[in-house]
Amino acid sequence: MLKSIMEIITESIDNMWPMLTIFLVVIAIVRIAAIKSSGEKLVFHKEFSNLLFIIYILLLYELLTRSELNNVSGYNLVPFTEIFRYPIGSNGFCLNVLGNIIIFIPFGYFISTYIKPKKILPILIVSLVSSATVEFVQLCIGRSFDVDDIILNALGALIGFLIYVAFNAIKKYLPSIFERDIIYNIICVIILIIIILYLLGRMGFSIL
Repeated sequence: MLKSIMEIITESIDNMWPMLTIFLVVIAIVRIAAIKSSGEKLVFHKEFSNLLFIIYILLLYELLTRSELNNVSGYNLVPFTEIFRYPIGSNGFCLNVLGNIIIFIPFGYFISTYIKPKKILPILIVSLVSSATVEFVQLCIGRSFDVDDIILNALGALIGFLIYVAFNAIKKYLPSIFERDIIYNIICVIILIIIILYLLGRMGFSIL
């Protein structure tokens, strides 16, 4: 069911690897220089999370402007019209319903780590405003404005918020070692190595 969504995400990453490489290097160097200049303590996993958020926003832009996800013009202001248009399990349902939910789950998680909200309302407001802005811009460039996309994006963001809440709840019951930055730094280093290997592979360098 989700194969087509994953294919689109993979294609978007493949299309954007040159930009991602430049952003990774430039932002990392600038941030390291800023930390060294200010004498600020470097917490690697927090800096890496910030970098991932930037990469995610770039990928989100690529995904939301792909013709596969938005190939019509005009607007829909009637809630749930498009949501119930597609049979459950169909390709249209996967791309237009599940896809709009899934791509905003990381958004909800990332902004939750920044805002650290105690209630769901701030996440709902941020996600609604962000999604509405995307839809408005799409309308201005000849695509469509769909209130259902805003609803689905907000739902995805709320799921991301719930993941954030669940993760923080689980952390309270983990051994004290998981309160140390070193554990999360190691995880982030592993993820960074995977990203670097992927980018090198896209550049044509043989890893093995």
